Amino acid sequence: MSAKRNIAARIAAWSATHRKTAIWGWLGVVVVLFMVGQQVTPNQIDRVDTFNGESQQAERALDDAGLRPTEEVALIQNQDSTATDPEFKAVVNETAAELEGTKHVVDVVTPYEGGGAISEDGHSALVDFDITGESTDARTNVVESQDTISALQTAHPDYNVEQFGQGSAEKSLNDSFQSDLGKAGMISLPLTFLILAIALGALVAAGVPLVLALTGVIATIMMVSIPSQLFPLDNNVNPLILLIGLAVGVDYSLFYMRREREERASGKSPQESLQAAAATSGRAVMVSGITVIIAMLGMFITGEATFESFAVATVNVVAIEMLVSLAVLPAVLAWLGDRVEKGRMPFTRRLRGPAGESRMWSAIVAKVMRRPKLSAALATGFLLALAVPALSMNAVQVGTDDLPKDLSVIKTYDRYTAAFPDKSNASEVVVEADDVRSGDVAGAIDQLVTKAQASAVVNGEVEVDYSEDNTVAQITIPTIGDGSGDDSVRALDEIRDNLVPATVGGLGGAEANVTGNTASSEDFNQVLSDRLPLVFIFVLGLAFALMLFTFRSIVIPIKAIILNLLSVGAAYGVLVMVFQKGWGESLLGFESNGGVTNWLPVFLFVILFGLSMDYHVFILTRVRELYDGGMSTDDAVRVGISRTAGTVTAAAAVMVAVFAVFATLAFIDFKEMGVGLAAAILIDATVIRGVLLPASMKLLGDWNWYLPRFMRGWPVLRRKSGRGPTSGGGHEPAPAPARP
Repeated sequence: MSAKRNIAARIAAWSATHRKTAIWGWLGVVVVLFMVGQQVTPNQIDRVDTFNGESQQAERALDDAGLRPTEEVALIQNQDSTATDPEFKAVVNETAAELEGTKHVVDVVTPYEGGGAISEDGHSALVDFDITGESTDARTNVVESQDTISALQTAHPDYNVEQFGQGSAEKSLNDSFQSDLGKAGMISLPLTFLILAIALGALVAAGVPLVLALTGVIATIMMVSIPSQLFPLDNNVNPLILLIGLAVGVDYSLFYMRREREERASGKSPQESLQAAAATSGRAVMVSGITVIIAMLGMFITGEATFESFAVATVNVVAIEMLVSLAVLPAVLAWLGDRVEKGRMPFTRRLRGPAGESRMWSAIVAKVMRRPKLSAALATGFLLALAVPALSMNAVQVGTDDLPKDLSVIKTYDRYTAAFPDKSNASEVVVEADDVRSGDVAGAIDQLVTKAQASAVVNGEVEVDYSEDNTVAQITIPTIGDGSGDDSVRALDEIRDNLVPATVGGLGGAEANVTGNTASSEDFNQVLSDRLPLVFIFVLGLAFALMLFTFRSIVIPIKAIILNLLSVGAAYGVLVMVFQKGWGESLLGFESNGGVTNWLPVFLFVILFGLSMDYHVFILTRVRELYDGGMSTDDAVRVGISRTAGTVTAAAAVMVAVFAVFATLAFIDFKEMGVGLAAAILIDATVIRGVLLPASMKLLGDWNWYLPRFMRGWPVLRRKSGRGPTSGGGHEPAPAPARP
């Protein structure tokens, strides 16, 4: 289509003509969204909805029956006296009394009143209590009790007085993560600005993509509170919005600005340059953004609440960043004019050749295209070698052993489990019936307790709790293992496959489900195993259709999917080598848990596939533009990649820098995410786009543009006349062969 008819070009023309409306209108939207975000409380995922399958059914029954409060304990220790000594008793009773007078604290019970616990050596005691409110309020409501415990610790320096539980642990871990995230932001933002300054050659120009990307991030963080009313959000969506928003926002602006400056350098007027950039790079941004959004939508197919919240966050931030680059960036560039070049960095001119070509990548692409078979073979062999370890990937649940050991909450947990080893791991059998305290159901529960107590996988006293209406029974079975290892899985299998079917599981009119940390992890893995093929089919299918429509070739989308899968496979292999085999332990500061975090493979696939398509669409749009403008396929590939490789390298450098900063965080799952994303983007921007893409296109020649005859009559694939070279049009290219 012509520049005038191109949607991106029309948006840019309006934006540049109505620059004040575009700029101030966008700032107004950000302010309005900020106000909305302050008024609309984000709806967070309920704790029950973080479970899947059988464990979710059990958790929902416990929650509905009031058997799943936010449980906390006060841990009191003294190595010189025991819980039977008067002074120790006085500290325990004082702790209970202070907690009873604390806001949001209920059901305080000491070990002297039939609750709590005393350790086997007598030097440790637990005071049980609950925190009021919904599970989503736990991190807020737990603050007062933490203050009470802190005051007690100050009053009794000879004793160790600490608090541990679901709410306090979540709060401590979240506070630590937010602190880490703040440090990461302090590093990534100036680093991104430096890379942009080098890529664009001017300080003002470098500030434009960064500022626009950050406004998009702020707008998204505020806006997602609205869709959260339908799709509740995970606690970690804000860091994800920052991570993805900064990466794609900067990339889209960079694609646009580099093309606009290239057109200016060729002698076009500012208006003509902006229109040319919009009709070409702007269109590529639009197609790229839609492709990324399609990939992110794949997370909805999992049916898992956390992934659905990630989908909401990423889809919205990509859509907003795409809108900003298409509708606001042209207005900013038109308003700045030549002032965008202020703060010039002269040495950066040496990095680029004529017409914006990268000297380094021009030389590499020329050598690759002289020996395409050898280049393709070496690159493919290298990527396959990296991907081989992925075949042995072991998906694991992150446990307490994987959390930073220097965190105070982890030190408390270690002391807690050392004194009370039976508290470290447990499976819970949840029985639902009309009356669980009488008849066959009560007898079956007694049998379960007896059999479990005699089992080799049980390492403590089995406890039974009942709901007030006697319709739900909770049988807590302390088991061997730490909750995530082989011993824990073996214990769960014994309970689910043998103990439950032989007792409560065989009753008519009763339902029995098993939950707990190990059960939750196993059920999550099962959901992903069942849904993963559907995610792949959805993402690959829609990406294929979009690229087929965009490039009117059946070869281009097939090749793009294969190349992207190679980069994803290589990234998986890097993750296995670094985190499962432990090759990067000393460098990254972690201890291998023998696997890769179970939620990461699906998340990385959709994110990496979307981001990789960014570069592919951007490069191929230029190649197709040159080909349609009259160049041969070989020349179009050589020139197109040479002219876009510098932009792709700069964009990739920004992404790699931002993602790599996440590898410095203390939490192992975020280290894995940072390393996986950084490795994949680095591989994609170098080996895939710099070697495999030109080599494969050289080998295929005009077959790159092959479209089966039966497809050529489809309305969405018909070529339209009257297109100029700047928008991917021009003369009709030489006919592709009728069949391979």
